[in-house]
Amino acid sequence: MERIIGIDYGRKRIGLAVSDPLRVFASALETVQSAKIIDYLKNYSTGETIVRFVVGYPINMDGKPSEAAADVDVFLKQLAKAFPDVPVTLEDERFTSVLAHRAMIDGGMKASERKDKASVDKISAAIILQSWLDRENASQNGGISFAANPAAIQIPETLSRNASGKRRRKK
Repeated sequence: MERIIGIDYGRKRIGLAVSDPLRVFASALETVQSAKIIDYLKNYSTGETIVRFVVGYPINMDGKPSEAAADVDVFLKQLAKAFPDVPVTLEDERFTSVLAHRAMIDGGMKASERKDKASVDKISAAIILQSWLDRENASQNGGISFAANPAAIQIPETLSRNASGKRRRKK
């Protein structure tokens, strides 16, 4: 099946996310050591057809590339050499780590689990990819995106958690 891969590049680790076959939703896939990323992607591509890479690009608040952009540029050259027929799209990655931490808290992850940087990296990759998918789907569907707005999802009272993370008891 055709997949789009989201990438949150880091010097030590790279977070990966993958689209569903309909290209509506992004899911966290894996966190891979930077030195092994090309081999991992080549291996992944033997089972799935990669039709695009969406790579988070570090941009400062003034809109200019940050210092880390130089590292991403080197990676982009390696990616283009290894996958010359797969297009690459750059996506602004500002605040993705903050959003990833927020998603982890909202998802009920324990503080000890949120300290795992590998989890943050792959969730950040999913946020980068979902951002691109939402914009792409909206542009192709007259401004309408089919991705769900997480804030609009109602959680039944019996399943919601209180501030301590424990389920509320029904009275």
